[in-house]
Amino acid sequence: MHYRTRFAPSPTGLLHVGNAYSALFCARWAEQHDAELILRIEDIDHTRCRPAYADALIEDMHWLGLKWQGSVQYQSQRSQAYMQAIVTLRDMKMIYPCFCTRKEIKEEVLRMASAPHLEDLSVEYPGICKNRDVDEQIQRMQNESFAWRLDIDKALAAVGSGLSWQDEAGVRHAHDIHHDIIIGRKDISFSYHLAVVIDDAAQGITDVIRGDDLRESTGIHRMLQSLLGLPEPVYHHHPLLCGLDGERLAKRNGGLSLQYLRQMGVDAGKLRDFLFQLDPQVWPFAVDQTTEILDVLGNTS
Repeated sequence: MHYRTRFAPSPTGLLHVGNAYSALFCARWAEQHDAELILRIEDIDHTRCRPAYADALIEDMHWLGLKWQGSVQYQSQRSQAYMQAIVTLRDMKMIYPCFCTRKEIKEEVLRMASAPHLEDLSVEYPGICKNRDVDEQIQRMQNESFAWRLDIDKALAAVGSGLSWQDEAGVRHAHDIHHDIIIGRKDISFSYHLAVVIDDAAQGITDVIRGDDLRESTGIHRMLQSLLGLPEPVYHHHPLLCGLDGERLAKRNGGLSLQYLRQMGVDAGKLRDFLFQLDPQVWPFAVDQTTEILDVLGNTS
């Protein structure tokens, strides 16, 4: 069997060592399985993604030594494919327009709650717009912003409640979807969930390798694949690289960027080897420990 996987970052900021760990995890798996590695830039969220970050991440990947097959794919160039999927799901009556704001959803959840500890409730969509009259939907769609929600009841009736996904060990996991998720957002038209399953199918991805933070999304992706008649890949979820505080490294919390490390004088080869050897997956340096970082990872040639 011919294997193919992908590394698919979003250009919402500079890549950091946690992103490097994920990229190298994908690359190592591809090398071990004689698989093709694809680079996809998931930039459909024009409210957060920036072309400058996309250019920077490609430069970072080259510096890190990551090699991929073919040209880089940009999700921002594939809107037509995502829109066709929306049309297909609408024709199947699997989605409906939702006009609710986050505040309205939260207020409705609190009104419906019977539990004494409201702070323990997770805010899941309570179906406010689910059964609106079709004429009302059409009229409001002409004048109001809306999102597309997947009708989970209709979807499960169509694909069966036994829907599951398979991990790298061959174990199957239940879908674990219990409310109507958004697959088309008000501001960017398409959700990550929809775009990623369309692209994985179009690129012939056999194995999806990504961080454990996306495990909960896998059931949603299998649901969309089943409804749209798309192939089912195998899913691998690797551990996340965390900081000394135990929190996963992220662009928003100051994770050291690859650009900063490169400018500091870190050697890419030493960084690759260092990340592979981490057990547990904890980045052991604080942001201000420049001397300590260079002692371990500096270019001494």
